[in-house]
Amino acid sequence: MKKFIIIAGPCVIESRELCFEVADVLKSLQEKYPDVRFVFKSSFDKANRSSIESFRGRGMEWGLAVLKDVKDKYGLPVLTDIHESYQAKPVAEVVDIIQIPAFLCRQTDLLLAAAETKKEINVKKGQFLAPWDTQNIVEKLKFGGATDIYLTERGTTFGYNNLVVDFRGLKIMRQYAPVIFDATHSVQIPGGLGKASSGQREFAYPLAKAAVSVGVDGLFFETHPDPDKALSDGPNQIPLKDFPDIIEKLLKLKDFVEKNGI
Repeated sequence: MKKFIIIAGPCVIESRELCFEVADVLKSLQEKYPDVRFVFKSSFDKANRSSIESFRGRGMEWGLAVLKDVKDKYGLPVLTDIHESYQAKPVAEVVDIIQIPAFLCRQTDLLLAAAETKKEINVKKGQFLAPWDTQNIVEKLKFGGATDIYLTERGTTFGYNNLVVDFRGLKIMRQYAPVIFDATHSVQIPGGLGKASSGQREFAYPLAKAAVSVGVDGLFFETHPDPDKALSDGPNQIPLKDFPDIIEKLLKLKDFVEKNGI
């Protein structure tokens, strides 16, 4: 049985120092909770930013070097996303888990390129997708040779500039693959600031509690030492200082739910 997984880190690789600061906290949590698998996440490129003026990252080569440094220094598995098929092979040389972004979750060539690496794959369920449609994603990945697959719920488009979470989807998707709940992207308000997305980070923890109560195989958080100054997705990121307390409470809830058969 796989360990419960917690994927966390800053939205985009802003600097090596930032990644080290977040990874240091994750390493401490890993030592405190050895039965949980902590994975460091950050993106070398945010190819779907709202505005052409928005910070995307400093590129794949530099970003992968930072992720390798995090892995080597802290001994944590690392995850990053790919946007184009050619990125799969070089990314697989560094990361432990390749992530497919929500907007690209049905892109067959991208899925097959990721599957061909034989790495673990985490697919964000598209905001436009019904939970039962993720079965087709899993089948594509398995056809390509992938064996370790996660599906991540990150909210569903509800009107303009808004997302909601249908918690029925967690149970439905678990029929096809282990499911991770993305607490911070689920409270995003896409395009809510005109040239950037807004968010309501105050609801990330309550939604995470609900997901743990329903039953999931992992949680996903973006966290930053100073979210209001983050270069991407600041409004929905969790302040790093609050992250350990949130994780402690959620793991207590998880243990309570499992021990009492709730």
